[in-house]
Amino acid sequence: MNFADLKSPPPSPLVLLNDQQWDNRGVRLYIKRDDLLAPHPNDPFCGNKWRKLQYNLLHAKKEGYEKLLTFGGAYSNHLAAVASAGNHMGFATIGIVRGEEVENPTLALTRQNGMELHFVDRTTYRTKKEPAYLRQLEDRFGRVYILPEGGTNSAAYDGCAALAKEIITQCPEQPTHLAVACGTGGTLTGLLSGLSEENPPQVMGVSALKGNFMTSEVEQQLTTLGLNRTNWEIHPNFHHGGYARQSPELMVFIQSFYQQHGILLEPVYTGKLFYALYALLDQGYFPSGSRVVGVHTGGMQSFGCSI
Repeated sequence: MNFADLKSPPPSPLVLLNDQQWDNRGVRLYIKRDDLLAPHPNDPFCGNKWRKLQYNLLHAKKEGYEKLLTFGGAYSNHLAAVASAGNHMGFATIGIVRGEEVENPTLALTRQNGMELHFVDRTTYRTKKEPAYLRQLEDRFGRVYILPEGGTNSAAYDGCAALAKEIITQCPEQPTHLAVACGTGGTLTGLLSGLSEENPPQVMGVSALKGNFMTSEVEQQLTTLGLNRTNWEIHPNFHHGGYARQSPELMVFIQSFYQQHGILLEPVYTGKLFYALYALLDQGYFPSGSRVVGVHTGGMQSFGCSI
C-alpha cells in the first residue's frame, strides 16, 4: 500500500440486505460495507477509521512528520487503526491509553503493529486537549503529528463527508435514513457535512456509550464547522451496558445476523448499530417505503474476527 492508494481508494460495496423481516414492513435495508475498505481483510485500518485517517495521513506526509501520537481507551478501535496505518504508511506510532495497564486483543494488535503504548491515569487523560499537556508530550516524544481521541478533527470530517457522497452516488434510490454507530460523534458529523441540504436523509447515530451526552457532542462539532443541520438524531438506549460492554441479547443477535447474512458484526459498535435498527423496525419507527442505509464501520479485531 502507498500514498497513491490512500488518496484514491476504490468505493466500498453497498449491498441490499435480503431479509424477510424488513420486507414484511415494506422497508429496504442497505449495508455500506466500509469494513471492506482496508489494506487487507480484517485490518483495523478500515471503515470509518480509514475515512478519518485518510486526509490526516496525507497531511502528515506532506508536512514531513515521521511520528503519529494519539489517545484512546483500552478497547479503542482508533488506537488499533492508527497503529496499523502507521505500519502500512511508514510512520512510528505512539498511543496514550486511559487507565491502568491491561492486556486485550485490541491492545495486543496495536503492539503487533508497532505502536508504543503509554498508560496514564484518568485525571491526566482528561487533560489530553490542553495545550500545556500537548507541549509536554512533544517535549517527551519529539515532533509528532497529534491525532485527537477517536481521530475526530477537520481532516476526519472531510473523509466522512466523502463517505456520505459515495453512499448517495451508489444507492439506486434516495435513502430516507442513514445510520452509523457513534463513539465520539465525528463520523456522524462528517456524514452530515457531506450531504446536500436539499431533501437530505435523516442521519441516525446509535451511541455505543452509556449516557445521553452524544447529542451535545455532535451539536458542538456542527457549531465548530459552522453548520446548521436538523436532519439528525442520537439514539442513546442501545449501549447494552456501556462502552465495550455487551448483553446476552446483543451476542445472540450478532450470531443470528452472521448465520443469516454471512456478515460479521462486533459488539462494541456495529453490533449495537444493527441491533438498534432491527429493534426500531419492530417498533414501527421506519414508515413503509423507507430506504435505510446502515454503515458497517469495521472494527472486527475487537471480536477476534470470528463467531
